[in-house]
Amino acid sequence: MPVAGIRNKAALGAAFFMLIANFIPAHADTARDRALISAAASGDVATAQKLLKEGTDLKARDGRGRTALLAATHGNRIEVARLLIAAGADVNAKDDLQDSAYLYAGAEGRNEILKMTLAAGADLKSTNRYGGTALIPAAHHGHPETVKILLATAIDKDHVNKLGWTALLEAVILGDGGKVHTEIVALLVAAGAGVNIADREGVTPLAHARRLGFGAMARILEAAGGR
Repeated sequence: MPVAGIRNKAALGAAFFMLIANFIPAHADTARDRALISAAASGDVATAQKLLKEGTDLKARDGRGRTALLAATHGNRIEVARLLIAAGADVNAKDDLQDSAYLYAGAEGRNEILKMTLAAGADLKSTNRYGGTALIPAAHHGHPETVKILLATAIDKDHVNKLGWTALLEAVILGDGGKVHTEIVALLVAAGAGVNIADREGVTPLAHARRLGFGAMARILEAAGGR
């Protein structure tokens, strides 16, 4: 093979290796990597700062596939999360359960961290293991302030998850019909969520609300043209 061909082949091989490397999570295979994830989980800002100055890998994962940022998000360690995001942590990096810092913050009402992930380029189209955007579990879990934050973005209000449910359907079906979930229904309706998007059996949010005896929700949906 001519020298030029060999060089081209070598260059292509190197480029392919770099491409693959970007998709393979770096495991926490050094004591320093493990220490950063541990410090993030416990909210130890000083230790996290020290480790970052030493060049510890922000992409390193623990045995559950969590980055240091996701570990901080799990514990709602706001200041450590702030530090890691400022250092360039990927807010969209997912663990073995397909949660990212952004998705988990949205699902569990970690609102300060959620706002930081949004400012750092959170992927609004990313989905969890159920195929839902951050808005759907936020509605289901009863986090009205989180729902407000997400509705202020360009997130798809009518995204349908693997169960065949939108955020509005989940707020009705999986909610308790009380004040919090009723507020969430009102927020979604006011933001223009489709009130007549039915589930896989053709049952609409209003029909579910009536079946469950959720009168306040039913009135909101009726007023918005629900059928």
